[in-house]
Amino acid sequence: MSNVTFPTEVIDLPSKGKFYPVGHPLASGQIELKYMTAKEEDILTSQNLIQKGIVLDKLIDSLIVTKGVTHEDLLLGDLNAVMVASRILGYGKDYPVNVTCPKCGTSAEHVVDLSQLESKDITEENVTVTLPVSKKTVKVRLLTRKIEKDIQKELDALKKVGMQVEPEASTRLRYLIAEVDGSSEPKLIRETVDNMLVADTRALREFYKTVTPDVKFEAPYTCEKCDNATILPISIGLNFFWPDARI
Repeated sequence: MSNVTFPTEVIDLPSKGKFYPVGHPLASGQIELKYMTAKEEDILTSQNLIQKGIVLDKLIDSLIVTKGVTHEDLLLGDLNAVMVASRILGYGKDYPVNVTCPKCGTSAEHVVDLSQLESKDITEENVTVTLPVSKKTVKVRLLTRKIEKDIQKELDALKKVGMQVEPEASTRLRYLIAEVDGSSEPKLIRETVDNMLVADTRALREFYKTVTPDVKFEAPYTCEKCDNATILPISIGLNFFWPDARI
C-alpha cells in the first residue's frame, strides 16, 4: 500500500469500509499504520500539543501511512480501532487496568490483551429509520472525527455568547441527521430537531448505536477471590498512551 521503508501494519477497520464514499481510500475497510518511533514519542510528550488538546490527533496523523487520509476522515469507531492498534504498535498489547469484581467488590489490577478486543458486529447497513411518534423518515450521518470537532466548535461558540441553556443535545442531533423525509434542507432538519419529542430522540439515538461501527471496549475477567467470571468494560486512561505515567 506504500513505499515507506519503516515497518507498517495493515489494520482492519470496524466499519469494513462501509459508509465511506466510493473511491475513498478507507472504502477498502483497511488502513496502513507505521510503528511508533521516537518522533511519535516527541508528539506524545509535547506539552504544547497536550495543552491544546490535539496531541492524539497529531499522533494518529503521524502514524497513518495510507495516502489521502487524516484522523479527520475516520469514523469515530474506526478512529478508536486506530488508537488501539497504535497503542499495540507502540507499547505492546498488554494494558494494565484496575478492575472491581461486580460480585464481591474486590479491586485488583488486571492486564487486558488489546489484541483480543473485538469489533461490534454491524449487520445493518441501512441508515434510515422511521421515528415512532412523528413517523418521519430520518437518515442518519455516521460521525467522523472532523464532524465531532465541528460540533465541539459550535458548542464552544455558543458558550461564549453566554447562553443560559447549552443546547448540546439538540446540536448533536442536528449533525446526526442527514435527511428528513428525503430532504437535506438545513432549515427542515433544525425545525425537526427543535420539535422532536423525547420518545423520538431516544429512538433515534438507539438506532444510531445499532448502525455505528466501533470497538468493544470490554474484556473477560475472573475474580481471583470469588472466581466470578464476567465481562467488564475497559476504561481508557492516561496510561493508554503514556504507560510510564504510573497512574
